Amino acid sequence: MDQPTAPFNGIAFDNSYARLPERFGARVQPTAVAAPSLIALNTDLAEALGLDPGALRSPAGIEWLAGNRTAAGSEPIAMAYAGHQFGNFVPQLGDGRALLLGEVLDRDGRRRDLHLKGAGPTPFSRGGDGRSSIGPVVREYLASEAMAALGIPTTRALAAVATGEQVLRQTGREPGGILLRVAASHLRVGSFEYFASRGDVDGLATLVDFALQRHAPERADDPNPATALLETVIERTAALVAHWMAVGFIHGVMNTDNTAISGETLDYGPFGFLDEFDPATCYSSIDRRGRYAWNKQPTIAHWNLTRLAECLLPLIDDHEARAIEGANATLSRFPDACQAQFAERMTVKLGLPGGTADDLQLVEELLKTMHEGSADFTLAFRRLASLGDDPSGDDHPFRDLFRKPAAVDPWLADWRARLAAAGRPEAERQAAMRRVNPAFILRNHLAQRAADAAVQRLDFQPLQHLLKVLSQPYDDQPEHADLARPPRPEERVLETFCGT
Repeated sequence: MDQPTAPFNGIAFDNSYARLPERFGARVQPTAVAAPSLIALNTDLAEALGLDPGALRSPAGIEWLAGNRTAAGSEPIAMAYAGHQFGNFVPQLGDGRALLLGEVLDRDGRRRDLHLKGAGPTPFSRGGDGRSSIGPVVREYLASEAMAALGIPTTRALAAVATGEQVLRQTGREPGGILLRVAASHLRVGSFEYFASRGDVDGLATLVDFALQRHAPERADDPNPATALLETVIERTAALVAHWMAVGFIHGVMNTDNTAISGETLDYGPFGFLDEFDPATCYSSIDRRGRYAWNKQPTIAHWNLTRLAECLLPLIDDHEARAIEGANATLSRFPDACQAQFAERMTVKLGLPGGTADDLQLVEELLKTMHEGSADFTLAFRRLASLGDDPSGDDHPFRDLFRKPAAVDPWLADWRARLAAAGRPEAERQAAMRRVNPAFILRNHLAQRAADAAVQRLDFQPLQHLLKVLSQPYDDQPEHADLARPPRPEERVLETFCGT
């Protein structure tokens, strides 16, 4: 039975993915929920997309946000993809609890997917209920908006809805939730693996052309489109992973089906942010061997990109040996590109002009001292920004973050010597450092607190409060200082969960 159409026509859909061949997905309507109610609406994002926030807040709008109604022009599709999960290939994953509702052009002319998570079962659900608990919805809403405010490419959260129903999870029954997220696209490495594993070269070629038109139209007429796409994805992924690491973000489940072609952060499951710095930190409850730890993310990104290159071999060159040689040459750029991006971001965090071997050595020595001294990652860089060029100033706020404060003194002396050589005015340098070293991140215990409040009491005030503070992460906001501090021992979150 067809769903009723929402009585507002304020969404100008232009659904390019829906025009691809049928094997690219399954046309499925969302499964209606019992009693949808609006948890949060991203008004600024709605307006940027050319949507009417008032219409979205109306009863009919909430029905559409929940999947109970289909807006005019929407063509819901469960997208097909495969993926390597913790290194093991699964030939068919697909949208098992999500639907691409359609695409819109924002006010800057950029194409954006509208994607409903928790929309009910699809042909790709593999026995699952296709739903989401409200806790993961709150966590993803917070994470995507916090990352956007930090300036990191990411999917965005347009709206969160409570379903008025219960879902059964390992811990028992929990209230259900739905998230409407926005992305440059939902193409992923696993999208290409889906067709490659079936020997569908025509499908691969179609997907390459589609991806280039969507994400790199300036390269759509390249003599070798597959290589052009691989080069583009390598460049954007290197920048993304370096940016993650520079703010202490750990994705937690960097499977190929969670690696976006667009260079955006995709799928916030068992993610986490560093508290005390340990490069081997891994919060994901399902990552028992630390495959996706903070310091492993460049290596895993390279591994995932290699899987993409393998898919593209038939399109890179008809001769297999030449195709492999060309793909390897392209892939070989990634480690240096990612390292260069990371070095640049980290030296800027130190207030240095950046790029020299000495600067990178300073970064490495500071990270080593932070690890040995159990210093908080975010606060260390933020407080460093307040130190003066003159060693006679008050260094205690920074030094006191270390188990043995005196251990960091030799590094401070080297840092100040480098500042003196650079000759940058102190106030200018401090202001520049505050622009790249956030005072506020989505600390794990804060995300957990907001999710728990939603699950246990349907209390969304912690969500709203955090969204307000995290929207200005580089401002001091002294009235919210409690949200900048590290967790107390009893508050520490040592494991984060996928939420499916």
